[in-house]
Amino acid sequence: MSDEVQPGYVRVRLDLSYDGGEFHGWAKQAGGRRTVQGEIEAALRTVTRAKETPFDLTVAGRTDAGVHARGQVAHVDLPGALWAEHREKLLKRLAGRLPKDVRVWSLTEAPEGFNARFSAIWRRYAYRVTDHPGGVDPLLRGHVLWHDWPLDVDAMNEAALRLLGEHDFAAYCKKREGATTIRTLQELSLVRGEDGIVTATVRADAFCHNMVRSLIGALLFVGDGHRGPEWPGKVLAAGVRDSAVHVVRPHGLTLEEVGYPADELLAARSKEARNRRSLPAAGCC
Repeated sequence: MSDEVQPGYVRVRLDLSYDGGEFHGWAKQAGGRRTVQGEIEAALRTVTRAKETPFDLTVAGRTDAGVHARGQVAHVDLPGALWAEHREKLLKRLAGRLPKDVRVWSLTEAPEGFNARFSAIWRRYAYRVTDHPGGVDPLLRGHVLWHDWPLDVDAMNEAALRLLGEHDFAAYCKKREGATTIRTLQELSLVRGEDGIVTATVRADAFCHNMVRSLIGALLFVGDGHRGPEWPGKVLAAGVRDSAVHVVRPHGLTLEEVGYPADELLAARSKEARNRRSLPAAGCC
């Protein structure tokens, strides 16, 4: 698959955010279910009055139903004439057309070689949870999970250290036919804020399906004392799903930021990301 833009077209980068509570995820679905991609593509067709133009968005991270995004990135290839006509007022027109739970913050002509999905070198998520015995602040209930056991954040961080690096995360992913579960987990750390909310920062080159929510589920089991800090690492090494690893609810999860290399490295990164990964053989290197 080439990242070359068709002659006469312009690749446009979109930076956006959304509250995922009322969406059935990012990706368009059959049957009329409400999705972020569907809302943005429909808004683009309306404000540009280009009903016959396909607006096929490619996104950095396809979030599941109920998951939020603060720093999502997407791209779309637009006819050059349409982009030239609407670029100055497109952002404001989208603000007037889009529903209030999704916002596009910027629309910029992407540098050569840019692909919102394949050019990314990392994605950073945050998962927020509180163990306050009274529950969750009603104003934050759509973004913070309530865990009704006291959490030992130090124990959770100890367990998290055993998961860092490049591994096959099959034990923490929902398997998809033909897709690899090898990922490089660059950061996994937890901090309790002054408000008592525990925020987990999870950063990796990419994530497989349900990976973040499964990792958090395992760490919560350590934090509340049901398992020791060594347990998540043992699950990882076993390479199979463990029934004790729960996929936590989606509303505590937010895609915070997507990282990209320098412009001159975008095309090379996009090509590299398409290669199927494998781990070194045992005893190698």
